[in-house]
Amino acid sequence: KQTATSEKKTRQKKDPNTPKRGLSAYMFFSQSNREQIKAENPDATFGQLGKLLGAKWKELSDAEKKPYQDKADADKKRYEAEMAE
Repeated sequence: KQTATSEKKTRQKKDPNTPKRGLSAYMFFSQSNREQIKAENPDATFGQLGKLLGAKWKELSDAEKKPYQDKADADKKRYEAEMAE
């Protein structure tokens, strides 16, 4: 009987030329607000900053999320276009 450790599967190498995946609306929000949250909470750890950003994201209305969603949609189209090449 083989153990799980002896059946180690090798992963395929990732192609370095593959285009980057499209970012989600939340990731665009996170990028634009992380510095502000960090300035307001200088002692917060990386994980705590993520929780604070997540809480702020949940508080936003759909109208407030729309600019980030538009960016995400555009980035998704960019990714799909690059993958089609």
